[in-house]
Amino acid sequence: MSKIEIIDGNKEYVKNKEKIKILENINLKFESGKLYGIVGESGAGKTTLLNIIGTLDSFTSGKVLIDGQDVIQLKEDDRARLRMEKIGFVFQEFYLNPNMTVEENIEQPMFINEKYDKTSRRERTSKLIETVNLTPRRKHFPKELSGGEQQRVAIARALANEPDIILADEPTGNLDKENEKRIFEMLQSLSKGGKCVIVVSHSSKIEEYADQVIKL
Repeated sequence: MSKIEIIDGNKEYVKNKEKIKILENINLKFESGKLYGIVGESGAGKTTLLNIIGTLDSFTSGKVLIDGQDVIQLKEDDRARLRMEKIGFVFQEFYLNPNMTVEENIEQPMFINEKYDKTSRRERTSKLIETVNLTPRRKHFPKELSGGEQQRVAIARALANEPDIILADEPTGNLDKENEKRIFEMLQSLSKGGKCVIVVSHSSKIEEYADQVIKL
């Protein structure tokens, strides 16, 4: 069974009494253990589609199934729980708390997850810091890090609650070529480790790392 399945997805907005179609008749499947690249021109609906998969937005009509469950039908509290447990988000803007250290930023999402106590939070945070190769920087604040290092913190934070799905919206948009390579390699490694990774990108480099490229 697919990790995520989109069935007959349509998204439209009404502006000045005119219907504007953003996404039309979308049918897609995403599996665990693969990295998917979503590409297309500006305004094609890439970020909108990612937000719908992440339950931050909804189709006007159609279904989004995650592990066979139609998430559009869920109540908002249940969607929030699903996001916490199953989905990790990575954005172009890193959205790190400037007043928190690397380890504090990574630990933050675990405070709302009852399966972690103080000890297990600290242990998982240390493991994630090692995973993204930032152990020497654990006590540093975001302003003391390079852009690539900040994005690695953001990826570690996205992994905090052990999600099965990673959604990344232009994760290399603010990075140089060398850091872009590192981030794509890291996302590819996560997919090879069994996660379903979906990346929106303007960079043609995504094609070198993705198992499948979807053009909108």
